[in-house]
Amino acid sequence: MVHVEAEEETAFWDWATVETLRHSGVRIEEMCEISHLSIRHYQRNNGEMVALLVISPSKTDRERVIPMSAELFHVIASVIRRHTRDGSPIPIVRRFDPHDKVWSPPMPSLFQRKIGSTRGVISPVTVLNMLSRRCSDLAEHHPAFRSVKFTPHDFRRIFATELVNSGLPIHVGATLLGHLNIQTTRGYVAVFDEDIVRHYLAHLNERRRLRPDHEYRDVTSDEWDEFEEHFDRRKVELGTCGRPYGTPCQHEHACIRCPMLQVSPKMISRLDGLEDDLITRRARAEAEGWAGEIEGIDLTLQLLRAKRDDTLRRAQRQPVELGIPRPRKRTEGQ
Repeated sequence: MVHVEAEEETAFWDWATVETLRHSGVRIEEMCEISHLSIRHYQRNNGEMVALLVISPSKTDRERVIPMSAELFHVIASVIRRHTRDGSPIPIVRRFDPHDKVWSPPMPSLFQRKIGSTRGVISPVTVLNMLSRRCSDLAEHHPAFRSVKFTPHDFRRIFATELVNSGLPIHVGATLLGHLNIQTTRGYVAVFDEDIVRHYLAHLNERRRLRPDHEYRDVTSDEWDEFEEHFDRRKVELGTCGRPYGTPCQHEHACIRCPMLQVSPKMISRLDGLEDDLITRRARAEAEGWAGEIEGIDLTLQLLRAKRDDTLRRAQRQPVELGIPRPRKRTEGQ
């Protein structure tokens, strides 16, 4: 027997929790403290209304405001409708802070639910259980999720990465995340090669749009031929050299050490051969006591292995469809 209402309740809060973490980038304790009073609005000069989410002080003891995207606003509005669907206001509850060991004042918390006769705010431990449950359900269709363990902070990192890779200045992203140090935000962000190219081209187009037209002229045929030859010269044995146009090779063509080299997945076997050769050379250098040679070979080996690992990750990267929450399966009699 399946308790439909209980399953629907579980599915809704799993969805609301994941989507709020994903679209706001808030810390788990900050999400638990979101209340009906956290929702504000701002009217721009053109009359447009912008929905705001006020985040109470937590780790940095500083209040901040997040402009809500359409997706986040939909989630928050769905939570409010759920609490007020019978015409009553959002219930007032108190939340126990496990860090400060104190009870909060009574607040119309959004992330609250009723279990039995008791109503309380969803706890961080409950959120961890939600994420674990979602991974278990996804593993039925995507076996890779069997070994995956998501935490609320992972969604904060995803949010930061999407912000910066979408062109938002990183210092603005740091403000939205509540970071006092911009270097903290940099540690959250994963920048991918395709994003670098896309945003660099967008930057060039925007810069050209702002500059006077008379500063630009048509490219001559010789200049265009030189430009095309640059990309031909970037093709090397192991893959592609990413050095910008108009710049020489700064590593004297020691490509395996150069951070601009992007190895082709087809050349993995070639990297293995180079590694074997370097190991043989290192053994000879060690036998002869060539300390300087050993140091150089060790550095080359370290960079070679890092490039091989990065190439393997890029070759295996596949998009994953997360789907939507589904009711849990129950055995008969439960």
